[in-house]
Amino acid sequence: MDFVYKFPVVRGIQAGREYYIAMIPLRMLTRLFPNEEEYVLPEYRAQRKLNESRIPVISRYITENRDSYVFSALAASIDGEFQFVQSHDGADIGILEVSMDAKFLINDGQHRKAAIIDALNEEPELGSETISVVLYEDSGLSRSQQIFTDLNKHAVKTSNSISELYDSRDELAVITRNVVSRVEFLNDYTDKEKDNLGKYSSNLFTLNTFYSSIKRMVAGKRIDEEVQELLVDYWKYVADNIVQWNELVRKEISKVDLRENYIVTQGVVIQALGNVGAYFFDNQDVDMKEMLSGLRTIDWKRSADIWKYRVIRSDGKILTSNKAILLTANQIKKELGIPLLPEEKLKEKRYLESINV
Repeated sequence: MDFVYKFPVVRGIQAGREYYIAMIPLRMLTRLFPNEEEYVLPEYRAQRKLNESRIPVISRYITENRDSYVFSALAASIDGEFQFVQSHDGADIGILEVSMDAKFLINDGQHRKAAIIDALNEEPELGSETISVVLYEDSGLSRSQQIFTDLNKHAVKTSNSISELYDSRDELAVITRNVVSRVEFLNDYTDKEKDNLGKYSSNLFTLNTFYSSIKRMVAGKRIDEEVQELLVDYWKYVADNIVQWNELVRKEISKVDLRENYIVTQGVVIQALGNVGAYFFDNQDVDMKEMLSGLRTIDWKRSADIWKYRVIRSDGKILTSNKAILLTANQIKKELGIPLLPEEKLKEKRYLESINV
């Protein structure tokens, strides 16, 4: 048997089968993992078809974070002959020698591989860096397909909230964390891990909801220290002036009652408050504290006529669309005496016409 590939590896055992962990130079990925399987019918492939749209996103992540990018291991099967040659230092450390006729099939990580190859075209010096690859013995297509299924079936997508909690590269995520942590009521009642809260959750909001709301406020504009302070002040004034939030703090109302009978903890309202906040962002000469005191007089009950078909459907359920966010923001602005933008006036006119038909 002719051996062409020789990888220093660590040997392990799972389910009675040997597997090997190797550190592969990035420049070798093209040679080891050709793409012909991506064009075969699904039932004859070892995994799903490549999603081309994901590649440039991951590739940019590498090139824009050359000093800090991180990738988990690829998983692959060896279809062909190989042998493990033990070193003198330990029984599970040695050289994996693979036949020149063998094929390597990726079981998990095809998009990472494709993105790395794309990044190498832009920055060839990446080629000397390495990625860990877990190598299994290929026992036929069905085994490779099962490996792919087992590696992916129990994977759980990270919630947006926890991504925003941990992300230090996303400036808006960092700002959102800072704002929420500095506004006592928001900090006390915001779940920083989940994107969806149950009826009896101890929290009222998710970090992702405030991320989306603050994004609406700043609308892509540059955020400096002064603007951050404005954001903190805005949400402090909001928290100070929403009657039901303060009733909760004083234990005059329960969380369940607040959720079931009022709309002011709903994500659509929090995002609408982001639209409202954009006005103060663009008009920093107005008395924000005074204007936001008008929040005290707004009727936040679900049953209030002002919210019907604006944020409450005919069956009493909450609307969550962008249209609902805009119309809810319109109503809050009108209550506070904030002028509507031309687009908002048009949407408001159409809404009023539709409910008066």
